[in-house]
This record gives sequence, C-alpha cells and structure tokens, in this order.
Amino acid sequence: MSATTVPAPATALPRRRPGAGAYALPLLAVMLVAFNLPILAMLAQSFLSPHPTVAHWAELVQTPMYLRVLGNTFWLAAITAAVCGLLGYPLAFWIRTLSGRAQLIALTLVLMPFWISVLVRTYAWIVVLGNGGLVNRALLGLGLVEAPVSFLYNTLGVTIGTTNVLLPFLVLPLLAAMLKLDDRLFQAAATLGASQRAIFWRVFFPLTLPAFAAGILLVFILTLGFYVTPAILGGGRVPMIANMLDVLINLMPRWELAAAISTLLLVTTLGLFALYRAIGARGA
Repeated sequence: MSATTVPAPATALPRRRPGAGAYALPLLAVMLVAFNLPILAMLAQSFLSPHPTVAHWAELVQTPMYLRVLGNTFWLAAITAAVCGLLGYPLAFWIRTLSGRAQLIALTLVLMPFWISVLVRTYAWIVVLGNGGLVNRALLGLGLVEAPVSFLYNTLGVTIGTTNVLLPFLVLPLLAAMLKLDDRLFQAAATLGASQRAIFWRVFFPLTLPAFAAGILLVFILTLGFYVTPAILGGGRVPMIANMLDVLINLMPRWELAAAISTLLLVTTLGLFALYRAIGARGA
C-alpha cells in the first residue's frame, strides 16, 4: 500500500494593511472643511455681491486710502526684513564662532522670545520706549536730550516691535545653514593665501546667501499679516493690512471689500512663499 499524503494546512493570507495615506485622510478632511473651504468662500465673496462682479476690486484699485495702506504694509515689511537681516546675520555668525556651552546659552537667549506671549512682549516695549520709559529716562538723565524721544506710535516703534518678534525666524535657519558648512573649505582657502576677509566674502558668505535670502523673505511674509504689534505700538497711526481688515469687517462692515484685500494678500504671500521655497531648496 502506498502511503497517503496528508495535505498541508492552508495558510491564512496576510491581512492587507492600509497605506500611510489612509491614516492621513481624516486629517485631510478636517483641513479641507476647516481651512480650505473658508478660504474658497472668501475668494468667491470677493467676486460675488451677490451676483458676479469686480466692483470691489475696482474700488480697491481706485481708492487712494486702500492703496496707501497696502503700500505702507509692504514698506514696513521691507524695513523689518532689512533690519532683521542687518542684526540677524552678524548674530548668527557670532553664535557659530562659539563652542560648547557658550553656544547653547546664546541659542537659548535667541529662543527665549518664543516662550513669552507676543502681547506681553509688545506691552513691554511701551514700558521700555514710552515717554516715561527706561530709555527716555536714561537719555534725559545723561543730558543727551532735552525732551522725551518719540519712539512709540510711529513707524519706528512698530519696526522695533516686529523686529523683536521676527528676528529668531531669520537667525535660527541661518545658523543651521552656517553650522552645516565644512571648516575644511576655509582652511583650504587659507592655505591658498586668502585672507580672513577674502575667505568670508568669497567663500563663507556666498554659501550662506541662499539661507540668508530665504530668511529675509520669511520675515517679509510674516510681517505682512501682523496685527497685534502694529495695533499697540502704532497706536492706530501706522495702518497695516490686518488692521484695515479689522475695521472693514467689525466696524463698517464691508465683507466683500475685505475679501478682495485678503485675496490680494493671499496671492502675494503664496508667490513670496514659492520664492522662499525655491531659494531654500537651492541652498539645501
């Protein structure tokens, strides 16, 4: 008799697990409903009142006050970006030269503003820069001025406040780019007879320029949407887009015109952000 063969037990097929994209679907649904749909509604409202029209865009272009506020916002954003660049690059370079614990302490001081509310920091500048503040009392006590200097409720005060808030956004990515550089590049340049000044301007600075430009653009973009700092330190005398939108929505109200201005700001920000990503990818 031939031996009978016992069939092997059937193995269960492995259960197919959902891909990584399936886990992200609930989050994408929330983002679509809570974020994208309101933006699309805003875009539509700028062209509907309630029928299709471009009257709100025409009013935006033809009204000097709105154009003046838009120009003032972009001008203040450019000033803030320039000041952050002038202060941030030397600061990041100096932190890079430190080592060990000193570098950690300096980095902690740069990060410290993130631990304090923007509102608290903004009101703190009133204590420091007000007519009876620390700076003016020191200037008067030293006899350098005869009357308090007007630091607040003007472009200077708003620039100081926005720079204080946004400076870390430039320093941190710029410092990260500086720390990635290989010191052997500078040693090789030195062995070829280059001076320290030539090494900085012909080797170090060009290598960090993409990260520096990306940081400048990031500061510019963030300044465009600032609300709290210009409202407090500007005292209503330094109009910006966010403050104008508050008036158009809560006081007038002109939702359609506010939607047109918001759409313009959104398109401008997206364009600048695309440029920021392109510059950042080039420097990576």
